[in-house]
Amino acid sequence: MKKALLAATVVASALTASLVVAPAASASGWDLPWSNGHHQSRSAVPFTEATVTAGADDSFTLKWNAKGTKRVEIKANGKVVAKGGAQGLTVVKGLPAADRQWFDFKPERGEGLRLADRLVKLEGTANFRDAGGYRTTNGQWVKMGEIYRSDALNKLTANDLAKLQRLRVKTVFDLRMQDERTKDADKVPAGAGYVVADVFAGSPSFQAMPKSPDEAVQNMIDAEKTMVSGDGGKKAYTQVFQGIGNDRSRSVLFHCTAGKDRTGWANATLLTALGVPQETVMADYLASNDYRKAANDAILSHLPAAQAAVYKPLLDVRPEYLNSGYAEVKAKYGTFDRYLKDGLGIDSRELRDLKEDLLVG
Repeated sequence: MKKALLAATVVASALTASLVVAPAASASGWDLPWSNGHHQSRSAVPFTEATVTAGADDSFTLKWNAKGTKRVEIKANGKVVAKGGAQGLTVVKGLPAADRQWFDFKPERGEGLRLADRLVKLEGTANFRDAGGYRTTNGQWVKMGEIYRSDALNKLTANDLAKLQRLRVKTVFDLRMQDERTKDADKVPAGAGYVVADVFAGSPSFQAMPKSPDEAVQNMIDAEKTMVSGDGGKKAYTQVFQGIGNDRSRSVLFHCTAGKDRTGWANATLLTALGVPQETVMADYLASNDYRKAANDAILSHLPAAQAAVYKPLLDVRPEYLNSGYAEVKAKYGTFDRYLKDGLGIDSRELRDLKEDLLVG
């Protein structure tokens, strides 16, 4: 069957993965050996950590650390739901139902944060989540509610589409190949623009099934490199970044089928460009293993053991996959800034504008 290998990685699922704690923003920075950036501690946001985690019982666990401040107040729906000192951990219950429950973290001094649980719960997806809510190396924070990443949208329900419309999803970038788009056409919220940004267009990737787990791993590593240096990948991610930069009426959504590989590199590139630490970018990337666990386990459970062993690397995200993308950036461009400029057409002015638009602090 044409592109049989891709079928193993793009099995769409309406199963909802078990809710997990989203990776917390890290206070520690990163200096890649091939990065020419310089980090400065100049943020007006005192929080070094702030997370919202939704529970299965409609509760919300709030955690924060705001160095240099004595009091923190947290509001939801305009009402104070929690108070504490510089550090805190509390559980909030009894809030009215909402598409997304937002919390305003207000420190005694400095700029506050508006945060929600990273996962957006939809009936037709398992891996729809916010790209924001992470701290950068210079103490700024990526805004939430602006950029979303997801798995396939073909199983969205009417309720899902209405929710996405209320969440202001204005542009959808479809990173999938033509046969995927034909077989499982996107459902897009009313009024949203739809853009095809085929990452593997013209690429020989995913044309044959691997014969062993090791071969499957190597195929995933090679595919990640193609996302970086292949003509289709460069064109597709250029489209995504141009869309993010041009669409100030956001929100912007990019997705593939599982929301982990093509989508994973798109989000890793965005977060890296914004200055998010490497370990945080990796944690966000690897979180697909948690969000998609139920769907992946269901797929593997229906396969013979030998076949499941070959499929599992195709369904996983692994550090070596993402690292191969960064290695390809180094090999082809030397620095990440050069990749942004020469590969994706993002010059220093556009990068500065992107940071001003998407960062708080």
